[in-house]
Amino acid sequence: MTYAPIEIAPSILASDFSRLGEELRAVEQGGADVVHVDVMDGQFVPNISIGIPVVASLRKATRLPLDVHLMIDRPERYIEEFVRAGAHRVLVHQEATPHLDRALSMVRECGAQAGAVLNPSTPVVMLSEVLDKVDTVLVMSVNPGFGGQKFISTAFSKIRQLAEWRARYNAGYRIAVDGGVELHNIAQLAQAGANTFIAGTAIFHAPDAAAATRELRAAATNALRQRA
Repeated sequence: MTYAPIEIAPSILASDFSRLGEELRAVEQGGADVVHVDVMDGQFVPNISIGIPVVASLRKATRLPLDVHLMIDRPERYIEEFVRAGAHRVLVHQEATPHLDRALSMVRECGAQAGAVLNPSTPVVMLSEVLDKVDTVLVMSVNPGFGGQKFISTAFSKIRQLAEWRARYNAGYRIAVDGGVELHNIAQLAQAGANTFIAGTAIFHAPDAAAATRELRAAATNALRQRA
């Protein structure tokens, strides 16, 4: 099995918004692949973050693709607007809509990559009927809504299950993990089958965001080589 190259996706939720342009340049210099953008509505998750105008501004501020994670109720209401604002990939929660198939199809019809997200308490079998419609499956390893939380270890078994299905059906989806991703566990996550790593505090709270990005990439790359 040939595994897709890894992606390091710094999550700007942990950045200093007063220095966001500078912070984006630092992770670009560190070799980040995408910028992860958490959109929260205060309903689906107990926090409010940013919306469509900020995504549009980010699109002008960085050359990196934008990985827009919609932690909002009924995300299909806003998919088209986020893609128009500059989202390269749109991630929607299985738990946030009764029409996940429709939402994923909408993302692709708008010209973006589609991703499905699972909360820590949601089993991977809930995505079994839509795996042919996803470019990415995102496993939440914390309860969504806030950065800096402790990693929930049941994410490992979910990643392994998704990797098994990916190999069995020769599927092309990426397996992403978000929440508590640090230098001490990224190798284990890569060995389990993840290849997109979303990290906030591990990058933006480090003394040198560019160096932290490079270190995460090196650890994940070495682990994937061992797995292969």
